[in-house]
Amino acid sequence: MTILHTLVCLAAAVAAIPAPAPQADSTSTAAAAACTGNTASDRSVWCDYSIDTDYYADVPDTGVTVEYWLEVTNQTLAPDGTERIVLAVNGTVPGPTIEANWGDTVKIHVTNKLTNNGTGIHWHGIRQNYTNQEDGVPSITQCPIAPGDSYTYTWRATQYGSSWYHSHYSLQAWNGVFGPIVIHGPATANYDEELEPIMLSDWTHQTADELYSYAQTVGPPLLDNGLINGKNTGPDGGSRYEATFESGKTYRIRLTNTAIDTHYKFAIDGHSFQVIAMDFVPIVPYTTTYLDINMGQRYDIVVAADQDTTDYWMRAVPQSSCSNNNNSADIRAIIRYDSTSTSEPTSMAYDALSDNTCIDEALTNLVPYVSQTVVNPIEDSDLGVTVFFNSDNLFKWKIGLDSMLVEWAEPSLMSIAEGNATFEEQQCVYTLPDADQWVYFVIETAIPVPHPIHLHGHDFFILAAEESATFDSSVTLNLVNPPRRDVANLPAAGYLVIAFLTDNPGAWLMHCHIGWHTSEGLALQFVERESEIPALINQTTLQDTCTAWNDWADSVGIEEEDSGV
Repeated sequence: MTILHTLVCLAAAVAAIPAPAPQADSTSTAAAAACTGNTASDRSVWCDYSIDTDYYADVPDTGVTVEYWLEVTNQTLAPDGTERIVLAVNGTVPGPTIEANWGDTVKIHVTNKLTNNGTGIHWHGIRQNYTNQEDGVPSITQCPIAPGDSYTYTWRATQYGSSWYHSHYSLQAWNGVFGPIVIHGPATANYDEELEPIMLSDWTHQTADELYSYAQTVGPPLLDNGLINGKNTGPDGGSRYEATFESGKTYRIRLTNTAIDTHYKFAIDGHSFQVIAMDFVPIVPYTTTYLDINMGQRYDIVVAADQDTTDYWMRAVPQSSCSNNNNSADIRAIIRYDSTSTSEPTSMAYDALSDNTCIDEALTNLVPYVSQTVVNPIEDSDLGVTVFFNSDNLFKWKIGLDSMLVEWAEPSLMSIAEGNATFEEQQCVYTLPDADQWVYFVIETAIPVPHPIHLHGHDFFILAAEESATFDSSVTLNLVNPPRRDVANLPAAGYLVIAFLTDNPGAWLMHCHIGWHTSEGLALQFVERESEIPALINQTTLQDTCTAWNDWADSVGIEEEDSGV
């Protein structure tokens, strides 16, 4: 049985699956409560800490553990009115919000109730400081969780801000296995209230697995629609997500682009807003009317409800120069000033939304609030990004050494723990043996396609980036408080230079967050401070998960048909 066709075979079985468990709440109310001093009039204060605290060096010790139970299940849902098979978390797309306070310990029990797929949940952007095994990446940090099996992830919320969790097993994330993460902490601007997190997605009426063959042989497929918080309208009906503003108040909105292959411009008609954070990094606020948000990126914004008391469109507009969506003009939600209104908004979009360029926000706008300096970085490798056809005439992407190919049953941490790690070129491993050393990498492509590059285990510092350009020694690197985040755009036919400090032992994945590209091999591993890794690993848990996976995989004859991540 192959992974790419199992979803199709499940249609008849879905109706027989029992109703999912309700969304599990945290065992502590601490995650929902603001810390002492954090009020609408001063969001910069957080108990004995503040927005000025260097969160890389100083993290609150709350003594609190928040606990969640997640079930990954087969469902039949109709997010935009068209019914299809989805893989859902606790029965919904998106899944429930994981919520904690800065400094809490987070424990999440994941049970795989899928019929014919493994799984593994990655906590996107969570730094996993000295907890590499909790990163949730099959083939790298664990074997997949077998159907019927469970895995408990435990990690510390050393950062604060907004993110998401998603499966890192094949294309499963884009069949519905994702949801928001909120880590409460201080902020660089005041606000009265928060809306629930806003998840921007793209959507297809076939499963992502069904479309993978097309992606491998022809190129990115036409996507049918987009969703805002799991909703939109389509040819078969559907409904839009709605939120309510109270005139005179200010609202924090946490935005995430969860798409498989869509660069979005986001806006709310008639409103400007302050941008106060990117990924998990608070920034000096700046004001804009729209945001460029690439796959995997997050922004926190503050919007004032200061317009006429009517209804307004919230828009997510795919950028046509790199995104292929059949409903680009109608991926919308509604902001209402009157909660009793049922009217369709008549507001007009900003002209800038028709720009169609696939870019990051201007780096000059993205100024981290807590300043950090890159000290004497050492250039490690030039990581070229190319695409080619393999011997089977399938598209494969390559970054650096080779197109990644790793095995579910042979995770990197297993080889490292057993002391027999002799990585092959196709596993795309770059070793970083020295502790606390600044390193930088030049990621470069001649292909006029942008790529959102995501690094696990670190925030990286963006030292330089330019579209339609070649990196050489004349390029000036910005070492003093450059933008830092965990997803940045490799510009089309250009370069991206990133740096990080080797302060977190582990096997860390770096990959393009376009789902097709990750499955087609656009990924590599940094094995950081390998000699220290075995002491950080629970080998019993690692082995037990692999034993359960191998037993199940052998019993059904499942085959891996992508990069393994």
